[in-house]
Amino acid sequence: MNLTIAKEHLLIGLHAVQNVAGGRTTLPVLQNVLLQAEPGQLRLTATDLDILVSCTVPATVGSPGATTVPARTLLGIVRELNGVELEVEADERFICSLRTGPSYYRLRGISPDEFPPQPVFPQGRELEVPRETLASMLRKTSYAVSTDESRHVLNGVCFSIKEDKLTLVATDGRRLALVEHELAVPEGVAAEFILPSKTVNELARLVPGPGPLKLRFSENQAAFEFAGEQGSQILMVSKLVDGNYPNYRQVIPTESQHRVALPREELVRALRRAEFMTSEKANSVKLTFTRNNLAITANSPDVGEARESLAVNYNGNDFSIAFNPRYLIEPLNALDEYEEVFLELTDELSPGVIKVNGPFLYVVMPMRIAT
Repeated sequence: MNLTIAKEHLLIGLHAVQNVAGGRTTLPVLQNVLLQAEPGQLRLTATDLDILVSCTVPATVGSPGATTVPARTLLGIVRELNGVELEVEADERFICSLRTGPSYYRLRGISPDEFPPQPVFPQGRELEVPRETLASMLRKTSYAVSTDESRHVLNGVCFSIKEDKLTLVATDGRRLALVEHELAVPEGVAAEFILPSKTVNELARLVPGPGPLKLRFSENQAAFEFAGEQGSQILMVSKLVDGNYPNYRQVIPTESQHRVALPREELVRALRRAEFMTSEKANSVKLTFTRNNLAITANSPDVGEARESLAVNYNGNDFSIAFNPRYLIEPLNALDEYEEVFLELTDELSPGVIKVNGPFLYVVMPMRIAT
């Protein structure tokens, strides 16, 4: 293997795959990145057996070939090199050498034959989604994923594909975030699968940007393919969470007693300030609605007391309800393109619902108000 590649292009590929390589593993080859030189390009691939990320970048290839080298070591060296272009070679013992200007490095590799093969997906089970749309949908749901490993089916984002609609849902049992997007679903293509939270985080890191994304899926894996920066091409393949997602529709309230329009930015700032006056023992803020006013209060014997007041259009009976402030701040942060949100409430013991003028809703359980 022999090639010349721009340092910038090699770094793009290494940054794309770095988080997947080098985790805790008993297989040395999983610490490595697979380098495959092909005509006009270099393909870099890393996997932890749950997620595989591959990034193809432009390169001038003298002779094709492949090797695997330690991913973190290669990234550290390339990041610090001063040259604009690098010469990369690998010999028959899979030892990889790097040259640029006065710098020269040799890295001991492992045979690419030991690297896990890339999965193959059946034809027909695929659709196209705008990258910016998927990035926005992940941002609006991923914070609600459960971290409780005893409920493994909640440890990811549920993707539902049916009736010309893509729906993403996440819940931890105390709150639920749902967002929908209409798209052209090929005839006969329908599915529901759970993408693990680790994959969601990696996808959210890589996917923002313009252009289309191709989504393919099988019974136990999903693949996301899209163009990256400066001519790169990224492929992410992930195992899916085994199991069936609970019926989330049944926990969404169908009616409410109060619907209040709230200024999103003012509300989230007030909640952030009030959150400083909460503690582990007293981790709630109380929302009290009176005529044309919302009072946000927090009271913790260990910390202190806070009171915020917002002018709102409310003409109902005086009403109070308490929530974990973090469970309100996180969805409001994710809705940064909206100036106004709507809070729907029934009573102090029933779930609250946040909606916007768009295909999104968020259900959150209240906390008992201390008397």
